Amino acid sequence: MTVPAGTPVDLLDTNALAFLTELHDCFDARRLDLLAARGHRQEAFDGGALPDFRRDTRSIRESEWHVAKLPPALRDRRVEITGPVDPKMVINALNSGANCYMADFEDSTSPTWDNLLTGQRALRDAIRGTLAFTSPAGKRYALKPEDQRAVLIVRPRGWHLDEKHVRIDGAPMSGALFDAGLFAFHNAHALAAKDRGPYFYIPKLQSMEEAQLWDEVLAHIERTLGLPAGQIRVTVLIETLPAVFEMDEILYALRDRIAGLNCGRWDYIFSYLKTFRRHRDRVLPERAQVTMTQPFLKAYSELLVQTCHRRGAHAMGGMAAQIPIAGDAAANDAAMARVRADKLREVTAGHDGTWVAHPALIPLAKQIFDERMRGPHQHAMTRDDVLVDRDDLIEPSIGTISRAGFDGNVEVCVRYIAAWLDGNGCVPIHHMMEDAATAEIARAQLWQWIHYADDGHAPLHLDDGTAIDGALLDRVLLSLPSKLAGQDIPGATRVAEAIALLEDLTHRDTLEDFLTLPAYGRL
Repeated sequence: MTVPAGTPVDLLDTNALAFLTELHDCFDARRLDLLAARGHRQEAFDGGALPDFRRDTRSIRESEWHVAKLPPALRDRRVEITGPVDPKMVINALNSGANCYMADFEDSTSPTWDNLLTGQRALRDAIRGTLAFTSPAGKRYALKPEDQRAVLIVRPRGWHLDEKHVRIDGAPMSGALFDAGLFAFHNAHALAAKDRGPYFYIPKLQSMEEAQLWDEVLAHIERTLGLPAGQIRVTVLIETLPAVFEMDEILYALRDRIAGLNCGRWDYIFSYLKTFRRHRDRVLPERAQVTMTQPFLKAYSELLVQTCHRRGAHAMGGMAAQIPIAGDAAANDAAMARVRADKLREVTAGHDGTWVAHPALIPLAKQIFDERMRGPHQHAMTRDDVLVDRDDLIEPSIGTISRAGFDGNVEVCVRYIAAWLDGNGCVPIHHMMEDAATAEIARAQLWQWIHYADDGHAPLHLDDGTAIDGALLDRVLLSLPSKLAGQDIPGATRVAEAIALLEDLTHRDTLEDFLTLPAYGRL
């Protein structure tokens, strides 16, 4: 194994490197096979096939079984906060008053080598109770007593992402194996002694087989580190369209360690766009109109609740990405009203908890769940009234594309890519906390809208009659630097590079699977 010169040995000593090498040797070939299977499945979708429930796993869906009993620390998860893993964020999130904190190595972290190692060290020190941080202005941040901190859940990167800084026999290591493996190596025993896991959020799964691989990886970690079987618990994000048709199967594959499923709504919308990138009858309207009241999203969230509660698992709600708006009371009230309505929808539908991106939203979300969820969860709400079939889960949406919606997608993409290239994976833009998932929606929509006419169809139009094509995108991109000039935005020095990357990706004949794959080479 090779790592960059100067890598700190307190994180990657000889024993840690040997542990990670063994994970790679045991599991990376299977990971690559599963990624190839994803590609073959997408080729079928591009050819007109539609996702559906699997015939070969029908017995799993129709038989009665339950997942393992929840550990005490994960019984009540009514409000979870998510965010990156820099020391200040770790301290603020653990101190926030949320029930859980999802420490994110994935969509809200730009995976520079320094960011990854800083994050691993911050989590290790937080578990030890020694983490502290002093800002450049001299403000000191320290952890509250342990019994006042949120329960820590770590999200490693998905199976599709490599870790280029760690190479084994010349090949890059899996980002997922690196993140989860290194965290467990340093912290599993300390967390187990406190009855706090380790706990993981598993992202971007597309199939039961991908879940089985995670189960085998975590079982291997338990055996190697001398932990009891099932000590490591996971929650799986259902954030790809193929996965919604395999929720029972994913729960079953991880049944001895899974605690729940989560509605990863933003990545789910991105996955819908990507899955149906060549399906002209399923083009989505602008992002602001793709809310959880759209029939395909409503069906997805309610089926998730029904499936989880039938099996004894938590059904976690989605992210409120709003940021409080200072200096504009009316705009702030409107934003908080949207959050309130969204959380009320979730708790009424039977969700057992929800996500927020900003600490100021925790009291609002907690109040709504406290008023309507008197116990630690809502497993007794079985949602037998939910009758969802394949067509409900892929129903086309009605809506429009406005000039503001088109221009907004371009701006969000460029600003997020610029910040990401500059090492910042979680960016406030227009009072919303944008991460890779929301940038992916904007990027995929732009590609699909522009390429709508590729197969001989008439081009799409904005609601003012303007044709949507590559020339329109180029005009908006050309005007963006002057629009952003003088603004104090993250990654301002990388805007030109971000514009060039977005222009390249959007004009390509094929939609790139993930924005972060070509961008990673520029870090």
